[in-house]
Amino acid sequence: MSDTQIQHAIAALVPKGSRVLDLGCGDGAMLAHLQATRGCSGYGVEIDDANVLACVKRGVNVIQLNLEQGLALFDDASFDVVLQIDTLQHLRNAEVMLRETVRVGRVGIVAFPNFAHWPNRLSVLMGRMPVTKRLPYQWYDTPNIRVGTHADLGTLARSNGLQVLDSFGLQNGQPVRLLPNCLAGTSVYKLAR
Repeated sequence: MSDTQIQHAIAALVPKGSRVLDLGCGDGAMLAHLQATRGCSGYGVEIDDANVLACVKRGVNVIQLNLEQGLALFDDASFDVVLQIDTLQHLRNAEVMLRETVRVGRVGIVAFPNFAHWPNRLSVLMGRMPVTKRLPYQWYDTPNIRVGTHADLGTLARSNGLQVLDSFGLQNGQPVRLLPNCLAGTSVYKLAR
């Protein structure tokens, strides 16, 4: 699944005109897309200098911040939607950031590579860590400090008292609602307090 397919599928979950905070926004492509197609406003949060510059060049408001330090500078419900797209698996404080996502936003949308997707299971069964379009790195050079499954995030959300508003997988740009833990390369959760 391409980044563009994921971007369009996630953007469809964001109500038009929403105030959005995009955690780990990368080059700002998602926020730029939301501004252009859904009339959204908001900020990206990014640590990488080159990505911050790319955001500025796209006309995306960006705050340079290390997410490991938390979101204390934002008040409760400061945003309509907080996005964590391919960010959670890079964070040491994933549980804290999940709670912060729904504290700062009325709704949090989290998406990440689903390690339980059947091709990944097959790779592990054959004795190798998976290398796929969604997990394109070798085990020794991956920026992911953890892997998780669609089912894992649901369990984590509920154990933290979060409400799961919706959950599904994405595969080839299409929602997967039947057995997403096995049949989808990307896991998506829409959460609230």
